[in-house]
Amino acid sequence: MPTWLITGCSTGLGRHLAEAVLARGWNAIVTARNPATVQDIVARHPDSALAVALDVTDRTQVADAVRQAEARFGGVDVLVNNAGHGYRTAVEEADEAEVDELFATNFFGPVALIKASLPGMRARRHGAIVNVSSIAARRTSAGSGYYSATKCALEGLSDGLRKEVGPLGIKVIVVEPGAFRTDFAGRSLQQASTVIADYADTAGRRRKENDRSHGTQRGDPTRAAQVIIKAVEGEAPFRLLLGSDAVHEVRSAIEVERAELDAWEATSLTTDFPA
Repeated sequence: MPTWLITGCSTGLGRHLAEAVLARGWNAIVTARNPATVQDIVARHPDSALAVALDVTDRTQVADAVRQAEARFGGVDVLVNNAGHGYRTAVEEADEAEVDELFATNFFGPVALIKASLPGMRARRHGAIVNVSSIAARRTSAGSGYYSATKCALEGLSDGLRKEVGPLGIKVIVVEPGAFRTDFAGRSLQQASTVIADYADTAGRRRKENDRSHGTQRGDPTRAAQVIIKAVEGEAPFRLLLGSDAVHEVRSAIEVERAELDAWEATSLTTDFPA
């Protein structure tokens, strides 16, 4: 049976995915910064679930999580990089230390887990890496520039990675969720303390105190978990959109990009050396 290592299982999509994997009788390394928050999951599946403390910015804990997976279940078959958090602020307002931490969590943490898991996957010539991104990588709103940047970086890395490990039997999937009914807009969304009045009508409108979306999102994380499992087990696109809002927003973004490409094509072509 496959073994899944899932980051960020205390709440939200990670928790729903861990429960769905275990319900199928598979093994799961259920991780959280505080493993006490996932002990209820392990209690229901004592033979197939293992709770592990994991702060993805801690390289020692990253290596230890993979080692525990290998010792208990023989290795990691599916790595799901789900842990992360949001950050809303105008670009000018951002705190440098907070941006560094954001990249450490949303980008460099997944990179560390990928590098720790790949030796075993390569040896077995089998595996899957699921990197949870966001539609923000395809359409960035005011106030989300830094968060979107982390997801763009993760998607660019994933695109190169899939071409490197695909011939070795390892699948790479980027998941692009829209808004889901989790606690992302509450507990997982951070913002800068600096407020510049000139951005009140752009980035300011999306500050946490002005966000009324929590609890009303259309996306169902239970259904999302089942779709991710289906993609890992069978045929899957490189970018897996989740949610009607994701499909609408990405399609609109593609149409705008196509129109701009067409409008500027003749100018772009003038930069080649003459034939």
